[in-house]
Amino acid sequence: MTIAAPARAPLGTVGTLVGDQIGRLQRGYLDDRSESVAALARLRRGAGEDPLAVPDLWGLIELDGLHEDADLSSENSLIQAQNAVCTAMTLWALHQQSRRTGMHRTGGLELGSAVRRLMPVGAIDEPVRKRFVRVGSAPSLKVLSVRMRDLVTLLRRDEISLDYALLADQLHLWQRPGGRDGVRRSWGRSFHAAVAPMRKDSTPAESPTADPDGDDVSDRTSAHDDSDTKDVQ
Repeated sequence: MTIAAPARAPLGTVGTLVGDQIGRLQRGYLDDRSESVAALARLRRGAGEDPLAVPDLWGLIELDGLHEDADLSSENSLIQAQNAVCTAMTLWALHQQSRRTGMHRTGGLELGSAVRRLMPVGAIDEPVRKRFVRVGSAPSLKVLSVRMRDLVTLLRRDEISLDYALLADQLHLWQRPGGRDGVRRSWGRSFHAAVAPMRKDSTPAESPTADPDGDDVSDRTSAHDDSDTKDVQ
């Protein structure tokens, strides 16, 4: 029996803001514009971190549009929206690094579908599955973003794109009361609904860390390749 992919609701304020910003930066990066290359290098350093606590990112991410949404008028709601925007954009920057096609695709793959494409046809890659499970069971947004960094590294390796506007909305919902289960359900449904294409080598994806079952391996902060920082000087 085929599991239907979940229907998508229209993007919210968070997703729209992220889609617009990434769209501009991605076009500039692919056109090799120095300001976009520099911005991406700066954003990438925030992947897996609390971006609002990284001074170099202050003012780099546009957040003013969030203040125009009446539903985000409370301080807590605004903070949740800001966290979702910043987390999605920094993960995209890591994903886009050194890739000459856009790793954000509007209306493209949801996280579960993208992870399924890391696997061979008709088989489950257990290390990748475990990483996906760890993302789904993250106890906080901070831990979630660190664990997602490992998956994004694999998606970048295989040049599998992701809809980061949708992800941003989901990260926002994930922080709200009752939202976490709905996001997990959507990721799980899209994972099972996806058809995995044949990998070139027909072998399971390699893991970026040595022990997918370790308590702290996937949550450690790792150094990122800053090969795009030549224009930051």
